[in-house]
Amino acid sequence: MTDVDVLVIGAGQAGLSSAYFLKKHAIDFAVLDANPTPGGAWLHRRPGLRMDKVHGFHALPGLPLPPYDPDDPASEAIAAYFAAYEAEYALPVLRPRHVHSVTEAPHNRLLVTARTAAASAETWTTRVLINASGTWDKPFWPRYPGQELFRGRQLHSVDYRSPEDFRDQHVIVVGGGASAIEALLEITPLAATTTWATRRPPVFRHGPFTEAQGRAAVAKVAERVTAGLPPTSVVRATDLHLTPRIEQALAEGHLTPHPMFTRLTPTGAHWPDDTETPADAILYATGYRAALTHLSPLTLRAPGGGIPMTGTHTTADPRIHLVGYGPSASTIGANRAGRAAVATLRRYLNRPTTIPA
Repeated sequence: MTDVDVLVIGAGQAGLSSAYFLKKHAIDFAVLDANPTPGGAWLHRRPGLRMDKVHGFHALPGLPLPPYDPDDPASEAIAAYFAAYEAEYALPVLRPRHVHSVTEAPHNRLLVTARTAAASAETWTTRVLINASGTWDKPFWPRYPGQELFRGRQLHSVDYRSPEDFRDQHVIVVGGGASAIEALLEITPLAATTTWATRRPPVFRHGPFTEAQGRAAVAKVAERVTAGLPPTSVVRATDLHLTPRIEQALAEGHLTPHPMFTRLTPTGAHWPDDTETPADAILYATGYRAALTHLSPLTLRAPGGGIPMTGTHTTADPRIHLVGYGPSASTIGANRAGRAAVATLRRYLNRPTTIPA
């Protein structure tokens, strides 16, 4: 059993940002990461996602993102940047470590149990926990009548690798966000047909995204988590940016949203107007939920289904910080939350609270 003052779970943007500020103040800490190599969730992005299609990525604190070829796969370019960042600051990241439970320990500490690559158990005790486990491991699958009857392929966008997989097929894409639109733009030229199904009509935003709009979107999500409700994504709260590419697709009739189907049949989808659309595949671009199962023993959830938050820490337990959760679930938000979490936990640990820029 290893004891540290602070244990960080996850070495994506939120975890590395937190580690940077912990290292800066010589706090005793370690980082446990489930991936075998650096890169966080970016390691798992499909090969076809190129750097010129990555929106809103912000560099980690202290180290600019190096120059890259716009055609570089994001999964490789950003993973290499994360690896360089860990090396630059000699961050104590241990991997692969799959954390499966956090429970109470004596002396007001938390007991964290993880498994190594050899499947052996490893235990840690810590005074403070920074959870930065993200959402990639918990894709959200909606439930619809008839799903078990459908004979085609059903997959979540987490498993989407290439539009070539849908060549000459009838494809239904479910979801109202940017990932659904991106999938439709890529799949439509190759598929026999594509149909877009979404519970809410998409709202497109014209013009640049202002700082005031960004603050308002974050405030909406923060209000939900403070009240103990499950967070919505910051991206969803900002509406969809109407790029020239999307505008052209709309004009050409390639992005026509339909209300959700009422049920699936063995060969397709049945709609409210009593029509049916044949389908070979259904792609659920329905987002993710926070991967927090390992915190379940602590019973942090409120009746509303979320975890009430005060700043970056849970309202019920100031030892537990959720970084990259709710309003900080963006690359720039994760950077700010990592800094804020370290400022708060320094007060909890009775350390000086001034954090350099």
